[in-house]
Amino acid sequence: MSIVVTGATGHLGRHVVEQLLEKVPAQEITAVVRDEAKAADLAARGVRLAVADYNTPETFDGLFTAGDKVLLISGNEFDKGRPAQHQVVIDAAKAAGVALLAYTSAPGTLTAALADDHRATERALTASGVPYTLLRNGWYHENYTEQLAPVLAHDAVVSAAGEGRISSASRADYAAAAVAVLTGEGHENRTYELGGDEAWSLTEYAAELSRQTGREIVHTPVSTEALTGILTGAGLPEPFAAILAGVDASIEKGELVVTSGDLSRLIGRPTTPVTEAITAALKG
Repeated sequence: MSIVVTGATGHLGRHVVEQLLEKVPAQEITAVVRDEAKAADLAARGVRLAVADYNTPETFDGLFTAGDKVLLISGNEFDKGRPAQHQVVIDAAKAAGVALLAYTSAPGTLTAALADDHRATERALTASGVPYTLLRNGWYHENYTEQLAPVLAHDAVVSAAGEGRISSASRADYAAAAVAVLTGEGHENRTYELGGDEAWSLTEYAAELSRQTGREIVHTPVSTEALTGILTGAGLPEPFAAILAGVDASIEKGELVVTSGDLSRLIGRPTTPVTEAITAALKG
């Protein structure tokens, strides 16, 4: 038996593996990666590596064993049909008879196009008969704090989110929730709505940036069409830019406010405040 993490060298996957290493022996962890070289540091610490790709179904043949607990981290190839990619993992998990398949999804309140792939995957997973946990991750602090360069270059946070509020949390917080499920008991066939304890608006975010930098940084609201144009101008493919702008429209409608308290309950502590994430990003 093993705890298996797909996408283990991605941003979230690395957090999950690092936190698992604090709780279980390294030999009980299997990191699924596309590029073995990127996980050499994990292998050196005793983590088992399995090379597999969502786009090559046969690479998952025999990868799981009966009794495994698996974390399926949603893919980031928006142009390659993510539900079909995820189906590969679900099918392999079912064939092996895994004990649990946890999936990183999106909040149930989110109606933006970004959620479509997640809903399709949830339907496939719940219909598969595999014991599942839906980890409906809200927005990440890092979606903003890793994009500070253009904000600081123009002293402006540009969005189509209006005064909508966001219950974001850190990647490490969401990883801790996944680890709690993978190492705990009683999470079969459960759905967790995950988000930060405190919701905030982008006007408040700009004000906090101003406070921490000593500069006047403003929130500049624009239309979703204008934001799509700005993002494509910055080099994003138009379909992906439209998806991100669509999330902002959902934020304005309050769809990324999560009030369940599931995240702090699962991790046994308050979630990381966005102010701390800003401080860390500015230092970095």
